[in-house]
Amino acid sequence: MPDWLIVFLVTIGYLMLSLAIGLASGRRASTSTEGYVAGDRSLGFVVMYFIMGASVFSAFAFLGGPGWSYSRGAAAFYILAYAAVGLVPWYFFGPRVAALGRKHGYVTQAELFGHRFQSRSIPAILAVLSLFAFIPYLVIQMKGAGYVFSVVTEGRVPEWAGSAIAYGVVLLYVFRSGVLGVGWTNTFQGIFMMALAWGLGLYLPWRLHGGVGPMFDAIAAELPDMLRGPGLGADGQPWSWGAYSSSVAISALGFSVWPHYFMKIYTARDTRTLKRTVVFYPTFALFLIPILFIGFAGILAFPGVSPADAILPTIVTSAEIGLPPLIVGLFCAGALAASMSTGDALLHGAGSIAVKDFWDNIRPGTLDDRARRGWIRIMVIVVGAVAYLFALIPGLSLVNLLLLSYGFIAQLFPLTIATLLWGRVTREGALAGLVAAGAVVVLLNLIPSLAWGGIHPGIYGVAVNVVVMVLVSLATPPMDEAHVRQFTRR
Repeated sequence: MPDWLIVFLVTIGYLMLSLAIGLASGRRASTSTEGYVAGDRSLGFVVMYFIMGASVFSAFAFLGGPGWSYSRGAAAFYILAYAAVGLVPWYFFGPRVAALGRKHGYVTQAELFGHRFQSRSIPAILAVLSLFAFIPYLVIQMKGAGYVFSVVTEGRVPEWAGSAIAYGVVLLYVFRSGVLGVGWTNTFQGIFMMALAWGLGLYLPWRLHGGVGPMFDAIAAELPDMLRGPGLGADGQPWSWGAYSSSVAISALGFSVWPHYFMKIYTARDTRTLKRTVVFYPTFALFLIPILFIGFAGILAFPGVSPADAILPTIVTSAEIGLPPLIVGLFCAGALAASMSTGDALLHGAGSIAVKDFWDNIRPGTLDDRARRGWIRIMVIVVGAVAYLFALIPGLSLVNLLLLSYGFIAQLFPLTIATLLWGRVTREGALAGLVAAGAVVVLLNLIPSLAWGGIHPGIYGVAVNVVVMVLVSLATPPMDEAHVRQFTRR
């Protein structure tokens, strides 16, 4: 049997196992919308830890991370910086959000804001903003799956087919099982990825350079700029500290308010589970370290790989490394696990948001609970199809796509803090801040030269968001004090 076929069969076996876990786990949930979206608020610490942690191990981390360390050196360390602190805000606002969710029946992020500001337009706008951010993030996962299938089968399975195979499986278990399918498959995939990351991250530098230390010594001697912070920009020139630090900041601000993450606050069994998840979550960043080692290992040993995001599968399948096909198949499965463990949460979140936050606010009262659950499932398929079409576009960087998404989604952070802490913020102020910030982010992404010092467009958006929100809120009548107090009271 040819090696590529063994690799392919191992990968398909992994996909079938993930599908079986995803389908079986959905049997525990009720048939209500709350059961499909929030898992009947029953998830314990282990599943919460992995459902959040495995989201870090996306195709962005497994392929884009090594791609950046391979092509841009120390610039990739920004990933470790924001992953370590991204969930800290949950420790402070998470318990209050969870309590409000139980009291008022929220299952999405925008339901909280819609109720707080007594507005149907704000959840609808947030739904559009979220979907704009979700599509690039989903494209990352699909392109990653396509890369892996294409490289490990020596081009016999093209990228478009690899993406379709992997996300066909994801669509099936998300469609059937909702958040419980996402949670239990992420637990399985997270454990699998941890073992694979450290195995490859230590073996490949040893195989190519004699160890991690000798690898960095060799890079420092031949290409010292690759190890000199803040690393290189996309043009190969030194990245500015403004660009580096603003990438860390925008990612840290956006991380805790990603709608598909935020929704998981409502799934926690209790406050203790939520806080334990936050405290232990940074340990997942430890498993990003060996992933970056792999990219560094290829700098001198495999020059000229293009696109850079393909460096990990290129090394693993090279004759120089000589890994047996079974191990290569497990690598392929691990990379797919990274892609799927984020993609399933995104698809589930996107379908829920499109129906609960957009449709239910522009056409209130037109769907009963059963119809709502059915339309969420349909939107899971629609959003997946749209992302798949974008994934067919060549030449898109996985990390750059992620940073684009964070620029939009970070605009929810000021709104979240104001919702829970500042009683004077008004409906008009919140809406004006979001619209102004979104316009700034779009403008600066279209014309990057307007962003001084290479600072991420999302940072300018956050600054404009806060200023406009405060000024408009102070210029408009305050909202009913009794209503506001239930959100701001400690």
